[in-house]
Amino acid sequence: MNPFAPHLLALVAMGGAAGSVLRYATGIWCMRWFGVALPWGTLAVNVIGSAFIGLLGGLIAAEFPISTEARLLLITGLLGGFTTFSAFSLEVGTLFLRSPALAATYLGLSLAGGLGAFALAFALGRAIMH
Repeated sequence: MNPFAPHLLALVAMGGAAGSVLRYATGIWCMRWFGVALPWGTLAVNVIGSAFIGLLGGLIAAEFPISTEARLLLITGLLGGFTTFSAFSLEVGTLFLRSPALAATYLGLSLAGGLGAFALAFALGRAIMH
């Protein structure tokens, strides 16, 4: 199967569009209900997305029959548009089943790398503007 087949790309795009709209709506809803003291919307989408990808990942691991198209629509598209943290959660969980040490390494590298890259790019952006 061609991974770039138009119908597969369309499924990812449709799911991604829906996930992005849901992310936006969740952020607005959380801001209205809980205020802005913490990024409640981001927290909510990360937790909700992780729960849904955990459920889907568990079903798939238990050999639940889900088509490639459904995976692309729901996991890559919908949950990818809703939150990328859900994919990270699935990867750490799957690695943990194979090797807790490998999962811990990936977790550490991801956090250190992501936060380190953010800090450097943030400082660069500030330096450019001054």
